[in-house]
Amino acid sequence: MSMHTVLLTSLLLVPPASQEARPDPSTLEASLRGAIAESGAEVALAMRSLDGKDSVLIDADKPFHAASTMKVPVMIELFRQAHTGSLTLGDSLPVRNEFRSIVDGSPYALSEGDDSDKEVYAAVGKTLTLRQLCEAMITVSSNFAANLLIEKLGVDNIRRTVTALGADGMQLLRGVEDQKAFDKGLNNTTTARGLLVLFEKLAAGRAVDPASDAAMIEILERQKFNEGIPAGLPAGTPVAHKTGSITRIHHDAGAVFAPRPYVIVILVRGLDDQKQSAALMSRLSRLVFTATQR
Repeated sequence: MSMHTVLLTSLLLVPPASQEARPDPSTLEASLRGAIAESGAEVALAMRSLDGKDSVLIDADKPFHAASTMKVPVMIELFRQAHTGSLTLGDSLPVRNEFRSIVDGSPYALSEGDDSDKEVYAAVGKTLTLRQLCEAMITVSSNFAANLLIEKLGVDNIRRTVTALGADGMQLLRGVEDQKAFDKGLNNTTTARGLLVLFEKLAAGRAVDPASDAAMIEILERQKFNEGIPAGLPAGTPVAHKTGSITRIHHDAGAVFAPRPYVIVILVRGLDDQKQSAALMSRLSRLVFTATQR
């Protein structure tokens, strides 16, 4: 377990050293709104310090296509079922590239060219452990791994867990690349508040249990796509996060384990160039870090 997760409980019990160390939420929100207005993008942002004393919510209940941020509740449900003994992370799962549309049950397959991972495709006809699939789903955002896990865990079970955690803004309907569902507007959606709740639970060890949550935090820290929230932080700042992107959609959400830890969610819609959306997320991340660590 990483040192910052071990020390998290004590961090939450220590108040800021002085009133001057506290950010001014109104000033921070004004800075964030100014940066968002300059970008021309549609942005929802939610930030809250883990001591609960400071927060900023900007369009936090506006729904967005969830993209790959929906893989966070899939991981939580996997660890929940492991915790209850329904399965173990070392269980093997056959890797087959055939899934069923939620529209009519017709089969569809994922395209390796549209995915961000090749290792799961290389294992077709073999088996991978649930732990291996979870690692691929989060760190390199494997769609194939996500669909296999969703099928194994059950969409209804994932939804019930999201509801039980109080993250109603996250609506999971299906796996990835179900084109018939997409054409009918049946998409996974999220709000910034929904993701904020999930990451707050994870960071505080209350999503499943402290040991499971610490393990999930460490997986999230191994995320390979770091052009958003981490790019706005000083080098070496631990951050456990999950990105998501499709056409004109680019998100990042996570827990930042700075001296004064906090959770931040940034949902971006409307920019064609992901370099622009990444730069925007990095700028917003930097503004939050600077304000909260004063």
